[in-house]
Amino acid sequence: MLKKLNIPQSRLRQLRAFKLGKKSYEFQDNKNNKTLIDLCSNDYFGLSRDKEVINASYQTALREGLGSGGSRFISGTRTIHKILEEKLAKWLNQERVLLFPSGFQANIAAIQVLADKDTIVIADKFIHNSLIVGIQAANAKLVRFLHNNPNDLERKIHKYLDKQNILVVIESLYSMEGTTAPLKEITRICKKNNINLLVDEAHALGILGPKGKGLSINFPGDVDIISGTFGKSFGSGGAFLACNEKIAERIIQTSGAFRYTTALSPTLAAGALRSLEKIINNDCWGKDLLNLSKVWKNEINNLNYSVQGDCHILSIIIGEEKETLKIQKFLEDNGFLAVGIRPPTVPVGKSRIRITIRKGLNKELLKSFIHTLKSYK
Repeated sequence: MLKKLNIPQSRLRQLRAFKLGKKSYEFQDNKNNKTLIDLCSNDYFGLSRDKEVINASYQTALREGLGSGGSRFISGTRTIHKILEEKLAKWLNQERVLLFPSGFQANIAAIQVLADKDTIVIADKFIHNSLIVGIQAANAKLVRFLHNNPNDLERKIHKYLDKQNILVVIESLYSMEGTTAPLKEITRICKKNNINLLVDEAHALGILGPKGKGLSINFPGDVDIISGTFGKSFGSGGAFLACNEKIAERIIQTSGAFRYTTALSPTLAAGALRSLEKIINNDCWGKDLLNLSKVWKNEINNLNYSVQGDCHILSIIIGEEKETLKIQKFLEDNGFLAVGIRPPTVPVGKSRIRITIRKGLNKELLKSFIHTLKSYK
């Protein structure tokens, strides 16, 4: 048996199943039916349970079927795909949008279209695993720069600028750190050196930037590909890449991640479209969520915990894995589902309780959470 199949006991994770609770921020544990307050999912607006979004998916399933049944090149493209792509492109002020079944696939496609074996990919230290896999699949060389450090990025660029093609890869909002990228400085550096830039906006879209359009919208023409997902703020599933016509055409014609996969389910596309319409029509949602997040962060800080996060993702840094898991269990015993994040997802010694602030979390829930966390200390 291969040695790589042997996983240390301390690294084993368990898959758990949950049922939906009565409210948009509640789960029920499948084992004991205990109601838990959801402080860990990425369904920031609760749109996965929104009746209008669900009905849009249902009606589309009746008209166009549950699944697409083929790749985009064969028989998998539906009218709903084109409508969603066009509406997203207009919303983000981009020439084209292409849909993907998952964010993982979208990121692999994005990397492969901009990088190859002759490319140096200079990426933030904390980019998502899907981007790393994309770099590996492209046979490009990966060079890391210090998290959110434009000066270190510029040093790395100058080291390789005369040797090979360079692609810079970042996220606008880092899912484990809760930190936002200094996009103004990074776009300036890339523009000055004529370097392509890929920005993963998965956790930002719907919330950050003007009217929830993400951070890249503030720098038109300076970001070559925007990667986004429907599995978070949109409450659906699937993902997309937004870019210019030339890049989009190259993805269509050359990307295996786009060509050789069953197209996004029409029902998920319909749900994402209705969610997009609701986000556009309720552009205060993002600001409201950010204001709520500030309140939560301040209250947790008052307990003398070390809290990271610029917006709706907050990381309570604990340090040791065992202590982190003890706090996770204590919170769950008291009705809060807030997951402990530990290596290899985060660096050794940086284990944390990651909480996501969601629409609907009221003052009473905050008060109860703070009381629970305080009682642990």
